[in-house]
Order: sequence, then structure tokens, then C-alpha cells
Amino acid sequence: MAELTIDELKGFLLRAVGEDETIDLSGDILDAPLADLGFDSLAVIATTSALEQHFQLKLGDDDASGLDTPKDFLDVFNRRLTQAA
Repeated sequence: MAELTIDELKGFLLRAVGEDETIDLSGDILDAPLADLGFDSLAVIATTSALEQHFQLKLGDDDASGLDTPKDFLDVFNRRLTQAA
């Protein structure tokens, strides 16, 4: 069964913002708001879209609208991956 890890998520998040050297995802970021980490709504949408393509699933509007922290991403995607298995 596939699972999204924090390290994989960090890679997707960083790819969404490109070469922005001001983004620091070291330390305990699970509960940090994505906006505080330097991600705007477009980066969140890009990350969500890339993860949907990678895992070949589509989030509903309710799931997608609640992605405010890295932990939210992990919870939603891993729940959906478990349901899809």
C-alpha cells in the first residue's frame, strides 16, 4: 500500500515553489500553517495537484479545502490511499 511520508511531501512542496531559498522545511513542521512556512494558495494548489497525479486519485472539495498544514496533507492523502487500497 502506498503512503505519503513527510519527506515526500517536503519534496512536492519545494517543487511547487521552485528555487525559493527562503523556504525552510527543517525541524518539526507538521502542525505549522503552510502560509507561515512561505506557501501561498497557488503553491498549495500545485502541491495538491501534483500529489493527486502522483497517487492517481482525486480529492473532493471538502478534503482539498482543509489543507492548511503538512499534517493535513499527510492525513488526507494517507486516508484516501487507504480507502483506495
